[in-house]
Amino acid sequence: MISKKMASFLGKSSLIRAMFEEGKKLKAEYGSDNVYDFSLGNPNVPAPIEVNRAIIDLIENEDPVLLHGYMSNQGFEDVREVVANSLNKKHGTSFTSNNILMTVGAAAGLNIIFKTLLDPGDEVIVLKPYFLEYGNYVRNYDGVLVEVDTLKDSFMPDYDALKSAINDKTKAVIINSPHNPTGVVYSEDTIVKIAEVLRAKESELNKTIYLISDEPYRELVYDGVEVPYLTKYYDDTIVAYSYSKSLSLPGERIGYLVIPDEASCSEDIMGAATIANRIMGFVNAPSLIQRVIGKCIDAAVDLDFYDVNRKLLYNRLKELGLECVLPQGAFYLFVKSPIEDERIFIEMGKQHNILMVPGSAFSAPGYVRLAYCVSKACIENSLPAFASLMEDVKNLR
Repeated sequence: MISKKMASFLGKSSLIRAMFEEGKKLKAEYGSDNVYDFSLGNPNVPAPIEVNRAIIDLIENEDPVLLHGYMSNQGFEDVREVVANSLNKKHGTSFTSNNILMTVGAAAGLNIIFKTLLDPGDEVIVLKPYFLEYGNYVRNYDGVLVEVDTLKDSFMPDYDALKSAINDKTKAVIINSPHNPTGVVYSEDTIVKIAEVLRAKESELNKTIYLISDEPYRELVYDGVEVPYLTKYYDDTIVAYSYSKSLSLPGERIGYLVIPDEASCSEDIMGAATIANRIMGFVNAPSLIQRVIGKCIDAAVDLDFYDVNRKLLYNRLKELGLECVLPQGAFYLFVKSPIEDERIFIEMGKQHNILMVPGSAFSAPGYVRLAYCVSKACIENSLPAFASLMEDVKNLR
C-alpha cells in the first residue's frame, strides 16, 4: 500500500499532463494535423545549432572518463563560473561559482530549496493563478501553501493581500515572472513594491522571509519588455532557473539555483542545498549537459517564432470575442472562458479537436490556458475550429 502522502498527491495529479495524454489519443484517432493541442508548454522551436555542435565536440574531443564521471554535487566549478559571469554581465550582479548550484531543471531546484528551508508547518505564499505543482513541491516537505489573490483580470500583485497573508509561519514567497499561465511580466516598480512589503514584514516579525523567483521563462519576452533581476532588489532572494525554454531543452533537465551572499544564512543554505541535491537522489545535474551549457551560455532560441504565434492567436481570438490579457512573456494565453464553468467550454472545444487546459489547474477557475509554443500551421489550422466553437457557445445562450 502506498504512503498516505503519495495517495493524496494522486488526487492532485497534473491536469496539464492529463490533457497532453488525451491529445495523444485524439491524434492517433484523427491524425496529428487535425488535432490542435495547446495543452503542454513543450517548445516547438528547435534548440540552437550551438547546442548540437557542443554535444558533438564534447563527445569527440573530451576525455570520456571526465566527461561522464562524478563531480562536485554542486556541479562543475568551471560551468558554475561561466553561469555566474554570464549573470554578472547581463544584470550587473557580482556572483561567483560559489553562488551557483547546478540542478536537474527548475523543478529540482525548487524541490531542493524547499527541502533546505522548510520545517513542518512552515508557510509558503504563492500568488494566484500559479503553476499548480508548487503545491505538491511544498507539501512534499510538510510545508503549507498559502494562496493569495491577484488583481482581477490584470493578474498583478495585490500588495495589501500579500501583506495580510504574511505571518509568523511564513518562510517564503514564490513569484514567477514571466508568468505561467498568464504571460504577464512584473515591472521594476512591481518588484520594488513586493520587496518593500517583505522588508517591512521582516522587520515587524523579526524573521527572515525568502523570496523565491522561479524563472524558466526569463528570456522569453516581447516588445522590448525587461525582466528585473530580483537579487538586486531584495537581499533574501533565491533564484531557480531552467534552460528548458530558453534553449528548448525540456527533456534534458538542466538548470541552476542562485543563492546570493547577501541572503540570510547563505553559506548554510548552499551547504544544505548541496546535501539535499544528493540525498533527494539527483546527486548532481547531468554532466554532459552541464558541459553543453558551459559552451552555449550565450546561445538563444528564435523568439520571433513565438512572437508571430502570440500575435496571430491573440488577435484572432479577440476578433472571435474572447477576452485575454496580451502576454508580455512566456508562451501562454490565459483566456477568459465565455462560459462560467470553463470545464464545459473545454469539453466543447474537444468536439472540435481543440485541447485547452482549465484555469482550475492553476487555481483560477473561469479561464483556460493555451500554449502557443506550437507550429504556426497548428494555429492557422485551428482558427476555423475556434470559430465553430464560438458559434456553438452562442447557440447555448
